[in-house]
Amino acid sequence: MSPLTVLLRSHDITLAVLLVIAFIAAIAIHEANHAFVATLLGDDTPRRYGRLSLNPMRHIDKTGLLVFVLAGFGWSWTPVNPLKLRPNPRAGNAIVAAAGPIANLVLAILLSIPIRMHAELTPELDRLLLIGVILNLILFTFNLIPLPPLDGFTVLVGVLPRQAAASVKQLERYGPMLLLAVLFLPTFVGIDIVGMIFRPVVHAFGLPALR
Repeated sequence: MSPLTVLLRSHDITLAVLLVIAFIAAIAIHEANHAFVATLLGDDTPRRYGRLSLNPMRHIDKTGLLVFVLAGFGWSWTPVNPLKLRPNPRAGNAIVAAAGPIANLVLAILLSIPIRMHAELTPELDRLLLIGVILNLILFTFNLIPLPPLDGFTVLVGVLPRQAAASVKQLERYGPMLLLAVLFLPTFVGIDIVGMIFRPVVHAFGLPALR
């Protein structure tokens, strides 16, 4: 659900704002880890673009943020040159791609600690932590779906044998259509691919209901 939808349906301004804050933080850590790992593997492109930072303003795509506010999903990107990556372009690119979702999983675990410990928090901070855990888990699971242009597709191309990877890579031309199909399948045919992946992950975390 988008922050705008929350605002229109429930007039819950606080929840809408917390959703935007959590999204910005989740995207920033995701893209920053892409940049840090790419740099470790020998690519200076993120450094030249000023992406070696945890500052959200270095990573947020304004259009992606606007779409998140309006429609509930968004995006950003980190400039990487696979040809400069070690040990080789395919493997290096796969490692860099995996770094983003892994960062979201780690952040979700860290944010869930105060919730699991039943720490005495303000209601707003408690909600922000829970929203942060959920959004980071969504980014973790969604980005690992092996469809272009998601990180999971880059990981798949990196681990497949060269010939199989070349064949699979041809799907990139259909990436936007495939991604839209995954996003809107629940609406039209009732097949929630993201939900089928996401629900077991949330269940494993044993999260309380969002209040």
